[in-house]
Amino acid sequence: MKKILGIAVLLLVVVIATAVLSHDAVSGTNPFLSAYNLQNLCKRIGEFGILSIAAAFVIVTGGIDLSIGSVVCVAGCILPWLLRDLGVPALLAVPTVLLLTAAIGLWHGLLVVRLRLQPFVVTLCGLLLYRGLMRAFTGDQTMGLGTTGEGVRWLATGTLPLGDGFGLPVPLLVFVVVAALTSFLWRRTVIGRHLFALGSNREAARFAGVATDRLELLAYVACSLLAGLAGCLFVLDVNSAQASNFGNFYELYAIAGAVLGGVALRGGEGLVLGVVLGACLMQVLPNTINLVAGSNQLEFAVVGAVILAGAAVDEIVRRWLARRRPGKA
Repeated sequence: MKKILGIAVLLLVVVIATAVLSHDAVSGTNPFLSAYNLQNLCKRIGEFGILSIAAAFVIVTGGIDLSIGSVVCVAGCILPWLLRDLGVPALLAVPTVLLLTAAIGLWHGLLVVRLRLQPFVVTLCGLLLYRGLMRAFTGDQTMGLGTTGEGVRWLATGTLPLGDGFGLPVPLLVFVVVAALTSFLWRRTVIGRHLFALGSNREAARFAGVATDRLELLAYVACSLLAGLAGCLFVLDVNSAQASNFGNFYELYAIAGAVLGGVALRGGEGLVLGVVLGACLMQVLPNTINLVAGSNQLEFAVVGAVILAGAAVDEIVRRWLARRRPGKA
């Protein structure tokens, strides 16, 4: 809970500082607090927040998924192909894409559970494999939706009007639903408690009768399924995707949001509320850099620094807790 309080205070400080520093005294306007900027910011929080929850599912088990960005690319390329080229109805195309991405997660899980391959290796290879396949599949051509996706584009572009030109973007509402369901699963079900037990001590969980292999499979399926959902939202938002760069580095934002939100890289620890706050901060920071510095050149540096800081704090807390245990010096 102290981690969540810390990230909440940090988020509040960044928001206030950005609002103050971006104020234009000459025109009397504030780009950060404008309805347009806040609406776009909320939409990005929704889209990237889903990715952070996806990453958290695997991290709490003690694993990692580096292929999230490439899975987003798969969804972004396959959905336009189904809608535009094959003429598949939207109500069938979206579930098909989600099933495909869930199958990718199942494949990852089987490689980790059955062959005992390291999650880092499996998902790093996935990162390269899926993007390469999509580039070959599309011939490096842009996959545009055109007018074929109008029936479902409201998922990414729709808003719930609140007045004064501002509306809550649908992706943010989808993120809230995903976060609520994940929180219920983690905290109110046996499966959720077992997921955290798996991440805390795999051998102890196995001896206690926890189906560790099945839970690990579930974590990777949930991760890729949510990445596919986010990929659909991204491509419906921008209306096109190019396999060479669609979803590039998105796994970094996903992992950074989860780690910054208090999900321990060693596994077995994390709260959905923390992930939500971490995802918010990871989108507010680039917005701050762009508005205050007038450039987004430092964006990746900030992401890298956040991941490093999160890993360092996690290790410091682990050592501190180890020293406080009975029998430790």
